[in-house]
Amino acid sequence: MTIRALAPAWSPLRSAEGAAAARAAAHAVDLGPLPEWDLADLYSGLDAPDFRRDLAKAEADCRSFSETYAGKIAQLASGPDASASLAAAVAAYEGIEELLGRLMSYAGLVYSGDTTDEARAKFYGDTRERLTNASGDLLFFALELNRIEDAVLDAAMAGGPLAHYAPWIEDLRREKPFQLEDRIEKLFLEKSVTANAAWDRLFNETIAALRFPIQGERLPLEPTLNKLQDPDGAVRREAAGALSEVFRENLRVFTLITNTLAKDKEISDRWRGFKDVADARHLSNRVEPEVVAALVDAVREAYPRLSHRYYRLKAKWFGVEALPYWDRNAPLPKVEQRTIPWTEARDTVLDAYNAFSPKMAGIARDFFDRRWIDAPTRPGKAPGAFAHPTVPSVHPYVLVNYQGKPRDVMTLAHELGHGVHQVLAGHNGALMAPTPLTLAETASVFGEMLTFRRLLAATTNTTQRRAMLAAKVEDMINTVVRQIAFYSFERKVHLARAEGELTAEQINGLWMSVQAESLGPAITLDAGYEPFWAYIPHFIHSPFYVYAYAFGDCLVNSLYGVYAKAEDGFVERYFALLSAGGSKPYGELLAPFGLDARDPGFWQIGLGMIEGMIAELEGMEAEA
Repeated sequence: MTIRALAPAWSPLRSAEGAAAARAAAHAVDLGPLPEWDLADLYSGLDAPDFRRDLAKAEADCRSFSETYAGKIAQLASGPDASASLAAAVAAYEGIEELLGRLMSYAGLVYSGDTTDEARAKFYGDTRERLTNASGDLLFFALELNRIEDAVLDAAMAGGPLAHYAPWIEDLRREKPFQLEDRIEKLFLEKSVTANAAWDRLFNETIAALRFPIQGERLPLEPTLNKLQDPDGAVRREAAGALSEVFRENLRVFTLITNTLAKDKEISDRWRGFKDVADARHLSNRVEPEVVAALVDAVREAYPRLSHRYYRLKAKWFGVEALPYWDRNAPLPKVEQRTIPWTEARDTVLDAYNAFSPKMAGIARDFFDRRWIDAPTRPGKAPGAFAHPTVPSVHPYVLVNYQGKPRDVMTLAHELGHGVHQVLAGHNGALMAPTPLTLAETASVFGEMLTFRRLLAATTNTTQRRAMLAAKVEDMINTVVRQIAFYSFERKVHLARAEGELTAEQINGLWMSVQAESLGPAITLDAGYEPFWAYIPHFIHSPFYVYAYAFGDCLVNSLYGVYAKAEDGFVERYFALLSAGGSKPYGELLAPFGLDARDPGFWQIGLGMIEGMIAELEGMEAEA
């Protein structure tokens, strides 16, 4: 997912007071000791000599690469040993990318630990600025490669060392129609520090600094959102009111950030020649726009059969005609709610992974045993969860904000799925390990499904089984329906912004329109819900990313259906898919499973699984 954490026990970046607060919070709700990651495998600290050395080396390597190869790529391609010469250049480029990625990963992870800390923010900002400037010396390489005639490049890739890099070069050539003249590309890169990157940072630091008044406390965002799952309806209502009030107080800033970034993207898209607001994302995802359109149409058409139908059933359980929006993810009434200690969450996920494949569980266990996970909630810590791959020569790191809810266990299973995927893909190297978003959510959602199915199979109590099934349906609705509604909202915002700056009320109106459509009449959306778009980070950091969640969930539903048939060799084919990283297109990777996302009926398979779970819940209601 995006760059977002140290050395032993967070020192020297974290105060003893902060550590004590985290331990006290964990103890207060019986979570047990929560792990904090150790970033020493990257660097030992902000002032570490090896970090300063590598930063200087990265800058020197970028300059040296430019001096060696700038203006000479076409000559190498036409030389007597083009394949070896170009492969040597790509290998040198890959080595520099690995070093740049290592440095930026460390700075981003440190920053995510406390985005309100000035020392970390400065460290992150300074590192990003220096690396952005240094990478300007590398821009020529992709541009010059794409100026080589296709026939000449194809001949060089047909055999010899360059064949290894053919998938990366093929991906690069897809960018060719949208690349600009060298100096303009360099201008875009250098100004990113004061353009989109600066607004991203403002968003992060604004969100992290917000405090929400709940029950006499002033809580950060993550614990406040967690209150929306509290068993007490009065607490849920108070939390929703606090969120609405604080978002509205800060709406001017969030509106400015949204307007600015949407305009920044429109300028870039216009200069590059993208026709649709989401075309750049589709290109980076290596997915055809018509495939995404088919997904969106299928999900929107299914709203009445999925979210509308489920929330109508949930409202009935609560004894009302329609649920207030703060009860959308409320735990079911008359179902015991318990806090799940960290060790139980760990064992639950590892057991589920092990039942599928001991190899998969072994990789996931490393995250616990080697301190690759940061779990406690802390003031200033990045909200939500992510798995950051860092670079192939190191390993991924996982961040969660664990608070002992069943959904937190599923989030852990989700992020560890990403982590396993990233470890398996690492052998492809820095250029081909990254996975396009079309498949990036596959392992994460599959990990969730394995964990859920194992827990469900072990549950015989009807009430608990219904609660588990309902929670899974809600998660799937949040992943599929909610994310497609987010995508629709983004499209409306970016299209409207092209006509002029948007007011906060205009954005609120667009938000409410897509939410009403997706959630249906059994959820009441009053004026308090209007500013809830403001905290969604994907809108800021990765425009149009959100459909990848729906893509991944529907794909995994289909994939799990193949697995459930106990087909021979499934585990081996699954690991081959994950190990490919970005070296093969998604269609080629899905073919061994008999799946084709370009088939109009493909999305109905995944949506049908959600519909089947809702029908099972309705059947349990009838039996009761």
